[in-house]
Amino acid sequence: EKNIPLDSASRIELSCRLDNKYSHLKSFQVTWKRGNETIRHINKTENSWSIQLMVLDSSKLGSYSCTLKGEEEISAVFHLQGKMPKIEAKDKPIVSYEGDAAVLICKSCGYTPIAWTWYMTNGSEQIVINDSLLADKYVINKMSANVTHLKILKLAKENDGVYWCEAAFELGKSKGKLELKVLSLMVPLKPFLAIVAEVGVLVTVVFLYEMYSKKKEKRAEDGREFDQVEQL
Repeated sequence: EKNIPLDSASRIELSCRLDNKYSHLKSFQVTWKRGNETIRHINKTENSWSIQLMVLDSSKLGSYSCTLKGEEEISAVFHLQGKMPKIEAKDKPIVSYEGDAAVLICKSCGYTPIAWTWYMTNGSEQIVINDSLLADKYVINKMSANVTHLKILKLAKENDGVYWCEAAFELGKSKGKLELKVLSLMVPLKPFLAIVAEVGVLVTVVFLYEMYSKKKEKRAEDGREFDQVEQL
């Protein structure tokens, strides 16, 4: 068995050659198949059988086998697999606040996609984002054929979640994952409010201490006056 990764449309030849250790085999038949479908056009040379393929899209991917049947049965299998380019997306969560806008960016490395599609994850379901139907909420821009931007307007808590950008190529699709966190406007105010509360408590303590000190001084003065009257 042999795995053959393809990253773009290609013209390829698959060939089976009978090893010398099987040279004693004289009467046999060779069959090429894609899955269970027999391939008729075979090129034959001495102890070698090959087929030529024009792989233009994913429909030509899959497993191809050549089988020799005679005194023994010998097979070779080729697995044609689409090797999709990696999609670059930001690893760390994108953080923004309610009412603001956020921009999510994806890039294709080295290869130009046929099309881009954006999704949002809702539980186990992926919902396609259609900016033409929700123009007041989403704007999808192509900076170039290899880059796509999703701009989300008027952020709300329900926009918090995982987003996917999917690039379609001739031989398959590749995805990038981004996470958006939408925070309430109260979040950045909490540390400030905590500081204000601490300052308020401190001021109150100081004020109460001063009042207590003044009352204590006044009682001390009243006591001294009383002692002076008794002496008189």
